[in-house]
Amino acid sequence: MGYRVVVVGATGNVGREMLNVLAEREFPIEELAAVASSRSTGDEIDFGETGRTLKVRNIEHFDFTGWDIALFSAGSEVSKTYAPKAAAAGCVVIDNSSFYRMDPDVPLIVPEVNPEAIDGYKAKMIIANPNCSTAQMVVALKPLHDKAKIKRVVVSTYQSVSGAGKQGMDELFEQSRNIFVGQANEPVKFTKQIAFNVIPHIDSFLDDGSTKEEWKMVVETKKILDPKIKVNATCVRVPVFVGHSESINLEFEDEISAEEAQDILREAPGVMLIDKREDGGYVTPVECVGDGATFVSRVREDPTVDNGLALWCVSDNLRKGAALNAVQIAELLGRRHLQKG
Repeated sequence: MGYRVVVVGATGNVGREMLNVLAEREFPIEELAAVASSRSTGDEIDFGETGRTLKVRNIEHFDFTGWDIALFSAGSEVSKTYAPKAAAAGCVVIDNSSFYRMDPDVPLIVPEVNPEAIDGYKAKMIIANPNCSTAQMVVALKPLHDKAKIKRVVVSTYQSVSGAGKQGMDELFEQSRNIFVGQANEPVKFTKQIAFNVIPHIDSFLDDGSTKEEWKMVVETKKILDPKIKVNATCVRVPVFVGHSESINLEFEDEISAEEAQDILREAPGVMLIDKREDGGYVTPVECVGDGATFVSRVREDPTVDNGLALWCVSDNLRKGAALNAVQIAELLGRRHLQKG
């Protein structure tokens, strides 16, 4: 016996990836519904590579009564309106938007990092999926934090355009093409040209000069990993279609060598250590696409601080940063609480 599962935002980049991941991992499903806005109602969408297609249903008329789990990936406004309705109908919501992440009554979960926190889901029947950049970072940091206790994190991200949705991917493609053929190139989705450029600006600016994306990494890391950790983030959009990269500098309370860190990361859940000190002995975004792991490379000691390390972290943001993490949360929920199938 399986679960009755709803994917909200099924026609978007992450929604489609959720359907792929559900199929690949053979999540126990009794019935599956693909739900989106009225614009997509009646469209057909593939359920991974199973050969099955699903007819898209209208979120405005969908009744969540009798459904077990709803995976939401349709943005904050949709989650704000419909997640409470699903929860009130007895359907557990796993939400990929930022709307509920800092709600003290909503667990913010990365299954490899803080699985026990899911036990608080009954307060609102909603579980939050973290920001894509936060998710991959805390997977890499958790085993190191357990060993030597991280005091401070300084991270610079190199985030792909898929983090801005299909419109972001289309803009990179169109601008790149336009440059080669000599056509005009006006930014629409991004604030400046993204093709052959980098933009140190993701989401809106806050009063202190940081962006909301940077603020998310700070507060979400504290909620998921440890409220005492100090975090400083600089988030940059780069002309890569899929895959977020991060340069991470860590300061620990206790001594830890690069060799010790490599040994720990080699055995850590969700981490793939690829760290050869030679040409090509590291992972780049192109190589991580389609994989669920968080790849770590370039682990080395930082001599400018006591007990310092630096590392490079890469992951498919549509997978571990969103769809896979949401499905892993659903699997965790099933094991610990729902226990069907």
